[in-house]
This record gives sequence, structure tokens and C-alpha cells, in this order.
Amino acid sequence: MKYENLLNTFIELVKIDTSSKPHSNTVPSTLKQLKMAEILEEKLKNIGMEDVSVSKYGYVTGKINANTEKLTDKIGFIAHMDTSPEYSGKNVQPQIIHNYDGEDIILKDKIIISPKQFPYLLTLKGQTIITADGTTLLGADDKAGIAEIITAIEYIINNPNITHCEIHVCFTPDEEIGKGADYFDVDKFGCDYAYTIDGGELGELNYETFNASHCCINIKGKSVHPGSAKGVMVNAANIASEFISMIPKLETPENTDKKEGFYHLININAEVSSAKVEYIIRDFTKEGLNKKKEVLRKIADNINERYAFNPINIDIKDEYENMYEILKNKEYIIERAKKAYANSGVNAKIVPVRGGTDGSRLSFMNLPCPNIFTGGQNFHGPYEYISLESMEKAVDVIINTVIL
Repeated sequence: MKYENLLNTFIELVKIDTSSKPHSNTVPSTLKQLKMAEILEEKLKNIGMEDVSVSKYGYVTGKINANTEKLTDKIGFIAHMDTSPEYSGKNVQPQIIHNYDGEDIILKDKIIISPKQFPYLLTLKGQTIITADGTTLLGADDKAGIAEIITAIEYIINNPNITHCEIHVCFTPDEEIGKGADYFDVDKFGCDYAYTIDGGELGELNYETFNASHCCINIKGKSVHPGSAKGVMVNAANIASEFISMIPKLETPENTDKKEGFYHLININAEVSSAKVEYIIRDFTKEGLNKKKEVLRKIADNINERYAFNPINIDIKDEYENMYEILKNKEYIIERAKKAYANSGVNAKIVPVRGGTDGSRLSFMNLPCPNIFTGGQNFHGPYEYISLESMEKAVDVIINTVIL
């Protein structure tokens, strides 16, 4: 195998629990991410990277100087070390399936990864597939990206005949909770542009993402004894239910795809005296996102008009923007990636991301940052899997990006 350490590096990383934690008051949100940062710092030093360090916020950085004056671009590669808090990342037990036969993959807890439900699997017959054991997520999002970057850098360093531009690396914390760019020092990173290695199936190239906002609906009720409640009680839980029922039924994640936006209910905490409802809203255009914000405000206004004390307070905060607004004026960055794909024997599939990456925010922080595939599928749950051959192609793309 061309990249003999790739699989072992990936397996080692996914066994380390690094899930992030929403609403944490620390940076990073979990101490275990700092422990991972120390491990990654040591790995980068061991393969020969220069200026390797870990910031107090857990960002791991390193660089390689250019070995030719002909390639003047300074290019970065970024991946995140945290895994999604939506599913357990503790005690991950990777399962390696050599020469996959195209049949159902049967795991613990009645988890079956079947090509009937996930037909992309059939394109991977004969390849090496890695899954978890059915009780956890795998963590390919984004430890595959980290392993691929480390492998590419090690290969470049061990083959000094490869002429390349200046290369920078950064592994970030807390991407899964939308905070991966909060303490990213763009000036210190020192790149002209970068690529996140955080995408899905082989060949995907992303330079368009959602615009994103978070909406918190706080509801006050009036709690009295139910035996004497007539005309007095205002049940905050019922108001929360009413609010939810007024959201457009066909504009939720389970009813949308491609470039359709959505309202996604992520949390309900309700009692008689108070309730809290949280949504994330997404749209590929700012106009579409603003319309969704207006719908939420109108629902709140409609309900408030029926009560003398305005029980609903709604707070909407923007999270990230569509990176295409920046990248559409910097086509050379996208073209460089396309050439690297072609030189790696990979057909580039331009796919808008129904989500966001660190690159969404970094692009608006003066670090234009498209997204490159890792090879993974079904992130954030027990059905997650990845093809080793696709990971090898991601390594090829990283290398070919810096030698153009």
C-alpha cells in the first residue's frame, strides 16, 4: 500500500473520545480535546513538521517551508478533532472489513448497514470498509481528515524530490458545535487560502454551504393549581406545542434536500410555568434565510397578540454564511482543487453542503476555504462507514494540491 500508516493512524485516532459539548463554558468545550491536541502535536513533530504548537484553546498548527521558489502560494489544510455530541464517541471499536462483498454489514444492537438503504455501498465492492461496532459513531468526521492530512504531510517530507509550496496545517476543536473558528488565529496561520478536509464521498468538492441561524424561543406561563385554573392558568408547554405546530410542515430536514432550506427543531424543555424551544434554520440564500426568520417572528407575534403579557420572547442569532459569496470571486482556489482531483484520477463532483464547515466562517475571516472529501458516509451515528481506498485518494488530492 502506498500510504502504509494511513489505516493505523485513523484507527488510533477514532479510538480516542473527543466529542464536543454544547453550552459548555470552556474552550475547547471538553478537556479530552486538549488531550487529543497534545497527541496530534506529538505526531506532527514526529513526522518532521516545523513550528508545531498547541494554542491555549486547543488549536494544533504546524508548517513546511516551500522547497522551490516557483510555487509561491501558502496553502493550508484544516480538519477538526471533535466528534458530534449527537451520538456516543466513547470506546469506539473499529471493524475492518477487507474485500467488502456488497452484502449487509451486521453490527451490534441490530444495526445493519445495508446497500438497500445505502446504495453507495455497492460502489465499494472489493474495497476495505471501516465501521464502528454499532454502539457508537465511528468518528471519520473528521478524524479521517486528520489522518489524511498527517499521511500526506509525512509522504511529502519523506520524499524530498517532490517540489511543493509552503504548507500549513491546523486541527481545530469544537467544529461540531459551531465554534471551530471562534479562536482561529488567521494572521498567525499565515496562509493565502486553505482547504478543509471534512467532506463526504469520494470526489465531492464543496464551495457552497447554507446560511445559518439559531433561534431560541423562551415562553413564560402562569402556573396555578389545575383545580382552580380556569381563566387564570397559561400553560407554557401548550404554547410551545402550538408554536411548533405552526412551523411549515414540509420545510423540515426530513422533507427537504438539494438546495431547499429548513427549520430544524433541536430542543424542547417545557413545563407549565416556562418553556424553551430551540430551532436551527438554514437556507442557501440570505433572502431565504431572512424569510424564515420572519416566519418565526410572525408566529411569535401571532401568539403574543392573544395574551396580555406577551409570553413569547424570541432571539435569533446568525451562525455562519454561505462561503460561495467569498469564493465566487476567487475561482483560482477552486480551479486548483479541480486540477488536483484530476491529477489524482478523481472525478470532481461539485456538491453544495447541506450544513457548514469551519471553512464557512473562515472564508469570511479572510481565509478562503473550500472543502475536500474524506471518503466517509453517514456521519454522526452508528451507520457511519468509510472506504480506505477513498481515504487514499484524499491523500493523493492533498499532495497534488501543493505541487501544482
